[in-house]
Amino acid sequence: MTTDTMRIAITGASGMIGATLARIALSEGHEVIAIVRPGSKRIENLPRSESLTLVECDIKDYRTLHGQEECDVFFHLAWDKTSVTGRDDVRIQTENIKYTLDAVELAHSWGASVFVGAGSQAEYGRVNVKLNEKVPVNPESGYGIAKYAAGKFSGIMCKQLNIRFCWARILSVYGELDADHTLIMYLIKTLLKGEVPELTACEQTWDYIYADDAAGALLAIGLRGVNGKTYCIGSGSCRKMKEYVEAVNNIINPDIRLDFGSKEYYPHQVMNLCADTHDLERDTSFKPRFSFEEGISRVVSYVQNQNKDL
Repeated sequence: MTTDTMRIAITGASGMIGATLARIALSEGHEVIAIVRPGSKRIENLPRSESLTLVECDIKDYRTLHGQEECDVFFHLAWDKTSVTGRDDVRIQTENIKYTLDAVELAHSWGASVFVGAGSQAEYGRVNVKLNEKVPVNPESGYGIAKYAAGKFSGIMCKQLNIRFCWARILSVYGELDADHTLIMYLIKTLLKGEVPELTACEQTWDYIYADDAAGALLAIGLRGVNGKTYCIGSGSCRKMKEYVEAVNNIINPDIRLDFGSKEYYPHQVMNLCADTHDLERDTSFKPRFSFEEGISRVVSYVQNQNKDL
């Protein structure tokens, strides 16, 4: 496949990664079909463009869209129940596998030649090595189990339908459209208020990637990824969580004294999360553009502009 102008479909297009992917794809001259939940308040996250077609459809109803559009590359990012409280909702997570297969069938009905599914680091469980396609999986949550199964089943279906298939296991992404409950956004808003955040000991070794880079990686996989491969999306650079927290603090208010260890780790806390991006870079020529400090500075400016009281 060439990298000429493509028509790209995205489910879950109003979320942080989806909306950023839509923006970057549009900036590179592609057309975008953004599939979002009906009435979603996050539709405002999407860029305004004559090259963007908005399609409102619930994840349960993809079959109703068969044959209504045409696209070259189909990105499936939508997923029901991603919050901590919903990740072990076995029935809902099992339904997500079906929804992923529905998305493959929708992609086929629209003439897509490429399908990229969004997996998760949760498919690996707890490991102490850099994550790549060859690392054995051992998911512990219903969410991780369902993501792994969805990836395997959708790969089989894509092969049957002669669609190029790639699975992207996404690590920790942060950005302007991040949810308030994430550590990065919690840190930024708490520090901007001049308050001391509650923190664990922050001894994890972690890999954070800025949303623009994560979306850029997904787009590169869609355009140039190798059929049948699984790619881990991360920066490929790992640091102690404590260092990330200190970097955010130094950008916002270095006078605030951080209180590490004031709260306990979550049960089953992952202590090592780092992507091996060798195959991603070799196959697609993708390289992250933003350092953590550069990305955080952009997010802080965005939060300040959106919240004048901070």
